[in-house]
Amino acid sequence: MANAVPFSISELQSIKKYPETLYYKGSLDLLYRPKISIVGTRRPNPYTRALTLELSRKLANAGMVIVSGAAAGVDALSHDGAGVANTIAVLPCGIDIRYPVRNGALIEAIENNGLTLSQFEPDFTAREWSFVVRNEIVVALGEALIVTEADIGSGSMRSVGYALEMGKQIYVLPHRLRESGGTQRLLAQGKAIAIEDIDSFVATITKTAHNTMSDTPFLAYCRSMPTYEEVIGRFPSEIFEAELSGVIDVVNGRVIVV
Repeated sequence: MANAVPFSISELQSIKKYPETLYYKGSLDLLYRPKISIVGTRRPNPYTRALTLELSRKLANAGMVIVSGAAAGVDALSHDGAGVANTIAVLPCGIDIRYPVRNGALIEAIENNGLTLSQFEPDFTAREWSFVVRNEIVVALGEALIVTEADIGSGSMRSVGYALEMGKQIYVLPHRLRESGGTQRLLAQGKAIAIEDIDSFVATITKTAHNTMSDTPFLAYCRSMPTYEEVIGRFPSEIFEAELSGVIDVVNGRVIVV
């Protein structure tokens, strides 16, 4: 059964046109945790496969939620590495369609233990343009974007374009010459940072996550900078006490944690 998200998602305010409706299956609580997006080729080499699994697993163990698109290759590896309970899959089709079919079992597991999202009607079948729309949401939800392998002109590089427009930091895996031309170009142009050591990267990128893991549900929600009205609707008693004690502030109609 498809459900519509009952509130706006603050991270999606950065996209050009906020979706009219967002459908979901699973736990919306994942939206209130620190998130990072991982994308990449559908045909990763063995090096990329191993490091994508390691990277997503260690990020999830450190408290991060992994956001990806449930596609074959890097997407599926990211969801698998993180564990389905620590991942959000954004679909290029309706929420009731498990696409691609080869990832049907994975998507079903994410529905039951994590979170799937779609801005398309439940029976909508994926089209070429819907993958591009899906990619924008994947990028917007994460605090940063990781591209583990990508060719020049690929869909993953379109996601990079969205990240640049949104001002997101981009990270890539270092590759050998003549491999992953897209990420190699990003490094050459100074548009991405190479992940030279996974453990050091995870320790740095999850610094905020370690702080928010001890948050109450109220504070975790407020860190996503929701509107004042949204917080009142979800935490009507906590917001007034937090405001009086100076824990939160309201700036331009949005709640921020002081």
